Amino acid sequence: MEVILKELIDTLGEEGDVVKVKGGYGRNFLLPQRKAILATKASLAVLEKEKAAIEARKAAMRTDAESIAKKITGLTVVIEQRAGDEDKLFGSVTTADIADKLETLGVSIDKRKISLSEPIKTLGEYVVTVKVGYQVNAEIKIQVIPVGGEIAA
Repeated sequence: MEVILKELIDTLGEEGDVVKVKGGYGRNFLLPQRKAILATKASLAVLEKEKAAIEARKAAMRTDAESIAKKITGLTVVIEQRAGDEDKLFGSVTTADIADKLETLGVSIDKRKISLSEPIKTLGEYVVTVKVGYQVNAEIKIQVIPVGGEIAA
């Protein structure tokens, strides 16, 4: 089944790409979610007319993502958590905690865009990758300190 993507899908391609997908994936996910349309002669003709607008949207999204990446690259986020023996946390630091802390710093990032291989369960400093959009990633430092503790220099 050939479809035309209406938005960026990491595993398939970008907006405006014509891709082949399995029938079930197209019928049961892409088409009902309005993430793609069937690649017919009429829809391909419309796609050709809209190529310039699609390219302009892609350029705008890339510019926005790069500006957010510049803003947060190298940023150190300090999160206070209660800790017990051997610097183990009571609970853990999750992507939601990091997103909330970034929100207080004036950067709005969806928690699903923050990639942690596993939740942070000990005190210390960690480097986390953030997908800021349109295939642009940034790395931020997460410093987990005990509640009422001092920030290590």
